[in-house]
Amino acid sequence: MSSNDDNKIGYWETVSIGVGGMVGGGIFAVLGLAVELAHGGTPVAFLIAGIVAFITTYAYSKLSTHFPSQGGTVFFLDQAFGVDLFTGSINNLLWLSYIIMLALYSYAFGSYGATFFHSSHQLLIKHIIISLGIIVPTILNMLNAKVIGKAEQYVVAIKIALLLFFVAVGFQGINTQRITVQNWSPSLQLVSGGMIIFLAYEGFELIANTAKDVKDMKRTLPRAFYSAVIFVIALYILVSIVSVGSLPVDKIVQAKDYALAAAAKPFLGSAGFTLIAVAALLSTFSAINATLYGSARLSYTIAKEGELPEFLEDKVWNKPLEGLIITAVLALFLANIGDLSSISMMGSAGFLIIFAAVNAANVKLAKKTESKSWISILGIILCTFALIALIWQTAENRPAHLWVLIGMILLSAGIELTYSLFKKRKFKFI
Repeated sequence: MSSNDDNKIGYWETVSIGVGGMVGGGIFAVLGLAVELAHGGTPVAFLIAGIVAFITTYAYSKLSTHFPSQGGTVFFLDQAFGVDLFTGSINNLLWLSYIIMLALYSYAFGSYGATFFHSSHQLLIKHIIISLGIIVPTILNMLNAKVIGKAEQYVVAIKIALLLFFVAVGFQGINTQRITVQNWSPSLQLVSGGMIIFLAYEGFELIANTAKDVKDMKRTLPRAFYSAVIFVIALYILVSIVSVGSLPVDKIVQAKDYALAAAAKPFLGSAGFTLIAVAALLSTFSAINATLYGSARLSYTIAKEGELPEFLEDKVWNKPLEGLIITAVLALFLANIGDLSSISMMGSAGFLIIFAAVNAANVKLAKKTESKSWISILGIILCTFALIALIWQTAENRPAHLWVLIGMILLSAGIELTYSLFKKRKFKFI
């Protein structure tokens, strides 16, 4: 084997990147919201969202093996549709969606951190911890992200081990009556519940960015994509079964910002609550650091493609600091003014639109990627139906949040349109 191959990553390392991206902090943040919407059907909601993600992995695996690039999603869309208003808007939406993920992780970081303080001070302390959860990793990324980067694999192992421990111990004492069909939410609400927490699955697409660094890429990448998503679907279903089976729905909803820790208390006691809360802090902090690192470089990649201003291409100390600072400031603002529902809705909607576009890219490039078009067409249909269900649920329960979603989409297109007009670049509408 060549020395070049010795420096590449194998199957298990690639799977761990996908699993780490998905379980980075999402399950700690959105479990309570899923239970609030799906009730006893929460495991089904996670399964529905997982199926949409799983179908989309086909497009990612095909595109990654035929167009390997650190640019991942950005590169795939530009290859399929060219650099134009459509791709520029979708790529900007991807950047905004990562900013929303940062807000979600830091919101969860603050929520779990505040549980260690007296209830009378929790609101103020929560916002302080939320802010520190973004400011500290930003500083670390400015100085040296490699230290935490090297520790990331250990963090992934610890949080997976703790979640499996949670499942193994909790399964022995669940009340199965709480997860029977009569305790599920109505069908459409069940689907929309799965869609609002869809962003808990988005991390699998990080595997695409590693394509050039993977051994035996054409064989390893598809296996890694499918393995990572299947494992996380199973993990989320088991965690949600134990959570709903251990604690009444109203109790979980009451503690929805730190639901997983609350769900551990009935069978692990106060020590279990503390253990899961610490795991959530560790997991969400590492997720914030990794997402900051990736999203700053995402803005750099989009700028290199000519879809964002050139100053985002500049590097200081060999780091894209402008993109890092803008990303951190926007996430800091959103995390402190938004709530769990609005942040999750925006993030899930953003990634559903992006994944629909990636499925469409694979349909257009099907001959080059040697793909079965009908699978990615099914992916487009599922992502579109999921987005409609999410919009319906939002319109029914929190109609004001629709303006936030519309604003996010218009902002993505507005940035690209303004920049295109400023640069006097010709672009086409799709």
